[in-house]
Amino acid sequence: MKILVLLIGALAVASAEWIEIDWSQVRPIEEFDHYWARLPAELQYLRKMMPETRITNGQQATPGQFPYQIALLSTFSAGTGLCGGTVLTNNFILTAAHCVQNAQGGTAIMGAHNRLQTEASQQRIAFSSGGINIHPGYTSTNIRNDIATVRLNSAITFNDRVRPARLPAAADSRTFAGWTGTVSGFGRTSDASQATSAVVMFTSNPIMTQADCLSSWGGNTNIIQAQNICLSGAGGRSSCNGDSGGPLTVQDSGSLQVGIVSFGSAAGCSIGMPSVYVRVTFFRTWIINNSDL
Repeated sequence: MKILVLLIGALAVASAEWIEIDWSQVRPIEEFDHYWARLPAELQYLRKMMPETRITNGQQATPGQFPYQIALLSTFSAGTGLCGGTVLTNNFILTAAHCVQNAQGGTAIMGAHNRLQTEASQQRIAFSSGGINIHPGYTSTNIRNDIATVRLNSAITFNDRVRPARLPAAADSRTFAGWTGTVSGFGRTSDASQATSAVVMFTSNPIMTQADCLSSWGGNTNIIQAQNICLSGAGGRSSCNGDSGGPLTVQDSGSLQVGIVSFGSAAGCSIGMPSVYVRVTFFRTWIINNSDL
């Protein structure tokens, strides 16, 4: 059985002063030529497919429900890409490598409920290419080590609407299988209109065992490895295009980030296939070494 995957993408931008954004020029990372150029010829036909692209079968968050959530806007020669991310420290954010690979810089938006509006809670801070730290082992063809940290050009100010994500402790060896995982983001809400969500959306499902996730993905160990964590696709609930780089959390004395949105099935996000994430505990040492955490 041959499994084809389509990465999920989303972005952010940053600056100490208010940054005006032409949202009509922002599109999910999957629409850029460079996103597809790295994939082998036999996967290029996926570009013509139009899978369902949103936090599927989810609901709108309440303002401030996810204070660590970021809308990440990365600037490329062909335009601006939309991804997700999380607040790591005052100076660093956490996201997926495929969201910022080859980016010239961009903007991270913190504290947004409706990213299209000029909300008092928002902080928009720019970042440059020099601030991007992509895992040196990132391999786009089989989506390995899909993690990056980004140093912002100025510091984030923490408040009720902007808080850092809490990561598992160094000695935390839990797999979180069976726990309820929650994924959030600004992904598309309609294939017909191609519009991304203006507001934060979220959905929840059980986190799967590695064995069950691997089985769902046809036993392909090139795709599902120990560095991944999977969320059940039951009920058509899933992350999707435009959510890449965003957080997967569980409730453990508050929200605990256990995953980073990485990829899903090319056949669509609401078909019941597990969505796949970077496992935070697997990369915790790397995160610390590439930030000021």
